[in-house]
Amino acid sequence: MNLPNAISAARIIVSPLIALLPLVPSPLWRAVAFALYIVSAVSDYFDGWFARTRGMVTDLGKALDPLADKLLLVATFVPMLVLQGKSGDAVAAFVAGALHIAPGNAFGFPFVTWFGTFTLPFWVVAVVLGRELFMTVFRQMAQRKGVVIAANYPAKVKTVMQYIWVGAAYFWFGMQTLAERRHVDGQPLWNFFAQLVGSIGVVTMWLAVGLTIASFANYLRRYGALFTR
Repeated sequence: MNLPNAISAARIIVSPLIALLPLVPSPLWRAVAFALYIVSAVSDYFDGWFARTRGMVTDLGKALDPLADKLLLVATFVPMLVLQGKSGDAVAAFVAGALHIAPGNAFGFPFVTWFGTFTLPFWVVAVVLGRELFMTVFRQMAQRKGVVIAANYPAKVKTVMQYIWVGAAYFWFGMQTLAERRHVDGQPLWNFFAQLVGSIGVVTMWLAVGLTIASFANYLRRYGALFTR
């Protein structure tokens, strides 16, 4: 196994920790989850860069890299739904119940911003995950017809916005937990910093959703004819 494949495999291995550690009501473990997420997100760039620049592209790597990407995405949405979802959302409530999350630790971390408080609607998760699933199948079908669908510009920007959004959420979980433990919630400087992080999270979330839809529409416009012939 070469270096890029080892990085992809490591990302797959840490995905369960990235999913579960934020659910532990501890600022330390939530900080560890944030650190693991950042390392995993950054390594997504480097494993591809090493593979391309050093001639290490392999069939195994072509399978591991997208698998690692999808697992990381699913892994992050599990705690985000539980901690930032709506208590009345059936899917979020089901996930929280299945993981035996105490009510006091569920649905209590919505983004607090300069322009209001925002929970995570399930439809946002459905749109992002649905697009990823569809594009995985779409690319495989196009490849069978001899067409390689490369990532377009909106998709690349979407990925960056998505990483910032999820990173802000993970940072938010640890930051809010620490603030509650140290009783600094409500202080002016704290409020400014908290609302800054929350605002970044919400703005990048909506940008990611918009670009998810836009890039998907662009793919269909450019390559949809492949499947009508």
